[in-house]
Amino acid sequence: MNDFQIRDLLEEVKDPEVPVLSILDLGVVRSFSVKGNAVDIVLTPTYSGCPAMQVIEDDIVSILNKNGVEEVNIEMVLAPAWTTDWITEKGKQQLKEFGIAPPEKSSVDKSSITGDAKFIGCPQCNSENTEMISQFGSTACKALYKCKDCLEPFDYFKCL
Repeated sequence: MNDFQIRDLLEEVKDPEVPVLSILDLGVVRSFSVKGNAVDIVLTPTYSGCPAMQVIEDDIVSILNKNGVEEVNIEMVLAPAWTTDWITEKGKQQLKEFGIAPPEKSSVDKSSITGDAKFIGCPQCNSENTEMISQFGSTACKALYKCKDCLEPFDYFKCL
């Protein structure tokens, strides 16, 4: 197997908490290398206690084994810490189409220090007339918002 084939297979592995995103678009795959019939993969979890990482590891091993890779070595690296800056532009667009507001701008968010309100666009109607309902949404990495125009609740993938 070559790098392109491995990349295509990794593109099929989805984040179980956000199944619209591949692990490549999520940015948790730091690197991979092919050595004969073995593949070494370096992953960084979205946060150190992320319960989805074991499922992701199992899915990687499963798809690579099914496609003839005999040995899969996965290394979990915590530093530098994962950041939403690593989500690809394609991934951000997929989040929005899925109904989750993608992280705004970059991980440098000083709104909690400055007290400035953060305006998050509604992924349903694109309105910025939204309000945060809870710091935590369907998963710890998301906040729960509500659009004041279309009245739909939605998750916002927090900048980390």
